[in-house]
Amino acid sequence: MIKKLLLVLIAAAGVGMFFHFNLHQLLTLDGLKGSMDQFNQYKAQSPLLVIGGFFLLYVVVTALSLPGAAILTLAAGALFGLVEGLLVASFASTIGATLAFLVSRYLLRDTIKKRFPERLAAIDKGVDKEGAFYLFTLRLVPVFPFFLINLLMGLTAIKSWTFYWVSQIGMLAGTFVFVNAGTQLAQIERLSGILSLDLILSFALLGVFPLIAKAILNVFKKRRVYKNYTKPKKFDRNMIVIGAGAGGLVTSYIAAAVKAKVTLIEAGEMGGDCLNTGCVPSKAIIKSAKIAQQIRHGENYGLENTTPQFSFKKVMARVHQVIADIAPHDSIERYTNLGVEVLKGYGKLIDPWTVEIKLNDGSTQTLTARTLVIATGARPFVPPLPGIEETGYVTSDTLWSKFAELDEAPKKLVVLGGGPIGCELAQSFARLGSSVTQVEMAERVMIKEDVEVSAFAHQSLTDSGVNILTSHQALRCEAREGKKYLVVKHNDTEIDIEYDELLCAVGRSARLKGYGLEELGIETNRTIVTNDYLETLYPNIFAAGDIVGPYQFTHVAAHQGWYAAVNGLFGHFKKFKVDYRVIPWTTFIDPEVARVGLNEQEAIDKGIDYEITRFEFEELDRAITESANNGFIKVITPKGKDKILGVTVVSEHAGDLIAEFVLAMKHGLGLNKILGTIHSYPTWAEGNKYAAGEWKRNHAPHTVLNMLEKYHAWRRG
Repeated sequence: MIKKLLLVLIAAAGVGMFFHFNLHQLLTLDGLKGSMDQFNQYKAQSPLLVIGGFFLLYVVVTALSLPGAAILTLAAGALFGLVEGLLVASFASTIGATLAFLVSRYLLRDTIKKRFPERLAAIDKGVDKEGAFYLFTLRLVPVFPFFLINLLMGLTAIKSWTFYWVSQIGMLAGTFVFVNAGTQLAQIERLSGILSLDLILSFALLGVFPLIAKAILNVFKKRRVYKNYTKPKKFDRNMIVIGAGAGGLVTSYIAAAVKAKVTLIEAGEMGGDCLNTGCVPSKAIIKSAKIAQQIRHGENYGLENTTPQFSFKKVMARVHQVIADIAPHDSIERYTNLGVEVLKGYGKLIDPWTVEIKLNDGSTQTLTARTLVIATGARPFVPPLPGIEETGYVTSDTLWSKFAELDEAPKKLVVLGGGPIGCELAQSFARLGSSVTQVEMAERVMIKEDVEVSAFAHQSLTDSGVNILTSHQALRCEAREGKKYLVVKHNDTEIDIEYDELLCAVGRSARLKGYGLEELGIETNRTIVTNDYLETLYPNIFAAGDIVGPYQFTHVAAHQGWYAAVNGLFGHFKKFKVDYRVIPWTTFIDPEVARVGLNEQEAIDKGIDYEITRFEFEELDRAITESANNGFIKVITPKGKDKILGVTVVSEHAGDLIAEFVLAMKHGLGLNKILGTIHSYPTWAEGNKYAAGEWKRNHAPHTVLNMLEKYHAWRRG
């Protein structure tokens, strides 16, 4: 802080001296003309000293963003001629600009980053990819004040060397014009005469040239990508979509809605993992497990504690019935009625426009389309533990079929993984009678959440009967004397954990094999590599959903499906970058954990100057009536502002409560707007209003309130 203050004082002193000694009068056209004879005398006597002094003056004026750089450029031509003047002015102006750039970065970037972290992050991302290109374009057009470009670029993450060399080249044309004009100084009546309208337009066209060149380059890139393939003259379809999960369903639905001819290919069940093995069945079993837990703790509701009587087989039957009840929403019949052609089979890309479909009936069909969309999703990742294949395991995909016929829940269940899926299923099976041990290699479960949220989840799982082993590394699986063991390491000690069933819940990996990606050279790195528009190496081939990332959520896959459809069908008119700014997610343990935006740890990591507002559900009437008042709302805002940077909700119905904050963040509404919204009483949603009220109370205008107190006292006499 002291160093920054000292730098500001030095800069201020330099500016003050500039005006105190009337140097600004010299850096005018009349002042320059009047001083030329004296300058020439100095030059004749001490040429190196004049060149050095002139160079230093130019650097200082530019570094301090003082007026007069244009006059100095003219002076360079008048004093030193075209070639020598161009060299002096070009290097002096670039060095001075770089110093101004560095001062701006040192003094202002951290402050701006704290106040506007998301905006600056987005700008930095663009600068990282295209910064040199755009800086070069700006330098070519003298309409943009160069001193302003220096200061603004200092706020970005562009590299100093990149800024220097791009500025050196980019300003050369404008510098040449002024230096050349300076060689004819006597004929110049005013500065505006140098930059005539025609010349400004010429520079503007010069600035546009890189954009035109880039567009032409993109055309050549496309031709090079497609050079080994022959594009069909006609297409069977406008769009072909491979995969009928959330991403593929939304993509094909939108395509059909805008009257495109679209084919959806799916080898398995419609609805993908979410309907058949993920979101739907897990939420169904969570509900049954929650009811069983409430029966055990009937005293919370004025009832008797009772051991729940149930058939695990019936619980699983209900799970499958729930799947069947929701299945029509994603069925072939529904999508056919919506205008989508659905083919059951495996699709493989043959070339950038052709898909070969091995239909489930054994036949093969080949179709072409102008646009292809890959939405094949992800599958559970199974760690390569020695012995795991021999001893057997289940995943979140396979347990529903394997456990469907069990009369009782597995007696000894080991859940490998402490993420959302592992926590949800560990708690549910513990409540349904399994002795559950959950093994997590990290130091805490739900590692992506704040420490206090992880601790809250840990306690909730423990209260449900889950034995949680954090900082335990799984080593291998063994079978001995008819029993199965997971061997783990903790503090350099190996521990045997006996189990009947091992549930692997350590993450999911994208389905990348078997779709022709390798043959076409489409880049993959755990997921398919796409640009901001979801385009792959081939601009007509898109990807959406879990196969892309960065979030493996059903609602994100659906979100991407819209972009894949619109960009795929109308991208030749207008393309849209996928918007990931406001993404909510929920872990459906009991009570639920929901989040949107930043949590506290992320705010700290990003160096944001933030504050926290909390509301405890023990103060909410509705939560008290339901004996479920254990939880909180935690809102992160910038210091002194009601703008919402992130929210974490831990409570019953947290996944529903978070929606109001998602809406507010999406549309730039602050906590004051939430406070001013009427919420029904008594509802869980009132918690959002009370959280906003806590923020308002913490930022009450005490000076005004004190004045009002005195005013009311005066009114009372």
